Amino acid sequence: MPTLILLMIFGAAAFSFWSAGRAAAERAEVVGRDACRAAGVQWLDQSVHAIGLRVIRRESGWLGFERTFRFDYSIDGEDRHIGRLVLRGDRLVAFSGPVTREPSQLH
Repeated sequence: MPTLILLMIFGAAAFSFWSAGRAAAERAEVVGRDACRAAGVQWLDQSVHAIGLRVIRRESGWLGFERTFRFDYSIDGEDRHIGRLVLRGDRLVAFSGPVTREPSQLH
């Protein structure tokens, strides 16, 4: 009986971690796509790739995750450049990639 309870707790924690990771990847995808659209460049592969995960302390004092994602974009259709963005929760904290000629608000 205790083994089953521990297995259920472990399963719930694993599902929660996986679900939060997918939500962060979807958020990163939206940010990357919007940045490419605003800069007038082509977003390649229509996806982002998780390249980093680390534990951080949030402003509230609780521990949380900082996830780093990579995406590719092209300026003229023949080149490939790498963009990078960092999310803490669902908040964008760092971005490097295509830039616009005029400042615009990313979602």
